Amino acid sequence: MTTMAQETTAPRTRDAGAEVRRHELAAFLRSRRERITPEEVGLPRGRRRRTPGLRREEVAQLAAVGVTWYTWLEQARDIQVSVQVLDALARTLFLDATERAHLFQLAGAVDPTPALTCPSVTPALRAMLERLEPYAASIQNSRYDILAHNRTLGLLLCDLETVPPEDRNCILLSYVNEEWRNSIVHLEETRRLMAARFRAAMAGHLGEPAWKLLLKRLRQYPEFCEAWERHEVVVQHSKRKEFLNRLVGRVVVDQSELWLGPEVGSRMVTYVPADEESRVKLEKLHEIALAR
Repeated sequence: MTTMAQETTAPRTRDAGAEVRRHELAAFLRSRRERITPEEVGLPRGRRRRTPGLRREEVAQLAAVGVTWYTWLEQARDIQVSVQVLDALARTLFLDATERAHLFQLAGAVDPTPALTCPSVTPALRAMLERLEPYAASIQNSRYDILAHNRTLGLLLCDLETVPPEDRNCILLSYVNEEWRNSIVHLEETRRLMAARFRAAMAGHLGEPAWKLLLKRLRQYPEFCEAWERHEVVVQHSKRKEFLNRLVGRVVVDQSELWLGPEVGSRMVTYVPADEESRVKLEKLHEIALAR
């Protein structure tokens, strides 16, 4: 009897959880629809408007989805929601980064757009990055995306401010950015280790659009494919690195990482000079950055 009870109640529990999320999603969409005025999206208000904010059909039209389908969504019907539609709704409803993440979470979907900001990059952490100067430091996620950096790091491998935010990825830059590539003394070894670490991290994110998109971009380069096909996996550890900076010359640093949560994800990466000559050069690089 106990076994039968467990087998029959488990699906109900899962269904109940999904139903709660659908109702939360419906309420969230209604609340965001009602806070947007017609004028904000270029629509006339009209004299007979009773609905606060936008009407359902107006949201559907602006997001290029069916009116009936959107109505069902706000009624918490059990329907499948694509990431393309969620993306369109997020744009139509002017959702900020936090609200967009909440929308996708309620819908049980993974945002296909790589995040350019990270909730873990708080003002306090940005202040820490600045206080670490003249040492170079950044905050990265497990995909090697650079989420934040201080001014010294911004000039260490290339002029990072000239790189679009969506391209600020350490692995990608080692292939597409000539200055970044030339700054790494042991380039081949660095690429191989990053590919091995990326493979190890991706095991927990298989099928996620942002990871698949990055892998697709990297596969355009034969050198990456060669490293990727090794099927090597590594766990990151502190190590010594050498850079050839175009402004101050060779810099030798010890790289360390400080994880920002209990799970392997966002981390603060610091580069501490390994000798006196490198310390002086980092200080000079910082002075150059301040003068800009």
